[in-house]
Amino acid sequence: MKQSEIKELSAEEVVERIEVETASLQKLKVMHTVSPLENPLQIRDARRTVARLKAEQTRRAINENKA
Repeated sequence: MKQSEIKELSAEEVVERIEVETASLQKLKVMHTVSPLENPLQIRDARRTVARLKAEQTRRAINENKA
């Protein structure tokens, strides 16, 4: 998920996507532990997506407190 797509989401959608992506990341990690994934870079991409979403959530919270 690109940063431009994340900025278009509402605050509620960001929270929802964080939950979905975190669950997906955990599932990928478990699957990789059991048997190696065909493309292990999926784990890195999922982790970075979660980080982007959390950063946007924090950025919005800071901007809300300033206003």
